[in-house]
Amino acid sequence: MTKYMILYRAPVSAREQMAAGTPEQAQAGMAAWMQWAERAGPAIVDMGAPLAEVAEAGTPVPAAGHIIGGYSVLAAASPAALSDLLAGHPHLESGGTIEVHEVLPTPGM
Repeated sequence: MTKYMILYRAPVSAREQMAAGTPEQAQAGMAAWMQWAERAGPAIVDMGAPLAEVAEAGTPVPAAGHIIGGYSVLAAASPAALSDLLAGHPHLESGGTIEVHEVLPTPGM
């Protein structure tokens, strides 16, 4: 199985999304993610977490639409199988985009 780093991009940061939503919206969002996680099952290596920028670290904050709001690590037998796992993903359903990177072996390890 190949591992893939999944980056969830959105027009606003995860912190802003969480602050703007109602408790009911947060609960509905988590329910959608848990339904997806149940469907993905053992393909989830690491469910991941929301991410926030650290402007104090001297890195520029990305422009709207390019903010990485979270990540997951998935395992799949092929890019086609990964595409099937991501079909109907709640992040896509909420208008975000998903960026996929294959995790390559570290040389010498």
